[in-house]
Amino acid sequence: MSLKLAKYATLLSAQLLLASVNFLMNQSLTFPSRLHWSTITVDGHACEIYDPPQPVSGRGILYLHGVRERTLLSSPGLRNALEAANVPVIAPRAGRSWWINTIVPAFDTHITPERFVAENVVREIERRFSVKPPGIAIIGTSMGGQGALRLAYRYPTIFPVVAAIAPAIDFHLAMRDSDASENESLYDTLWDIYSDVERARQDTAILHVHPLNWPRNQFFASDPADWQWHDGAVRLHSKLVALGIPHTALLEPRGGHGDLYDDGVAPEVIRFVIDALDHESRRIP
Repeated sequence: MSLKLAKYATLLSAQLLLASVNFLMNQSLTFPSRLHWSTITVDGHACEIYDPPQPVSGRGILYLHGVRERTLLSSPGLRNALEAANVPVIAPRAGRSWWINTIVPAFDTHITPERFVAENVVREIERRFSVKPPGIAIIGTSMGGQGALRLAYRYPTIFPVVAAIAPAIDFHLAMRDSDASENESLYDTLWDIYSDVERARQDTAILHVHPLNWPRNQFFASDPADWQWHDGAVRLHSKLVALGIPHTALLEPRGGHGDLYDDGVAPEVIRFVIDALDHESRRIP
């Protein structure tokens, strides 16, 4: 083979290799990166779903993301625990809406984040997975953790099972201190909605706990190293104890906070949820 022909063959091989790489990159953007995970829309809003091939009958999990909007697919601890549980999951995407019962224009101008979850998403779970209350558990992390608790306290018959990881319960304090924080923009939505720290405090999860009407299965986890949110979890625990409301609170040190903490406690959280859903399935109405 001549030198000129050899150079041409090498160039052609390099171009084919580059084309193959580009094709594979485009495929990874087009197709789900993991089996049985996909994204759907519910009334115009994106929702991440996990649809196992042989799901446990009559069970479903609704997940609310945190303020940094981390997906379940990018949360290996939760993702793997959910896959092992073999239960369908739906995770609506709502931006920094804080999952509250007030219109958040950046999310939707006609329905509140809370109502969207309690009505539209619950209806989609029944339509898609044939699962309805009390077979639905609601869970969340950070912003989504307080949202899950808040929704369960307001709708305990729809969500009799609730679990929260590092719940951002005292979001009014984050509002108060946001001027001095490098994460000030994370709380802009709260200022837009409440405009006042006291008004925000009155809408936090702790103040939605009813002494006679509460979710039968509650779990929340928070590490003392989480300086921003741990005190709220401790206060919630104290209130539930004072009211005699059964719950499980994981409040001892477990290695800090953040994504590594969330992933670390995820298996324990999902075990609680699955056990609670099994208990609900055997409960006589």
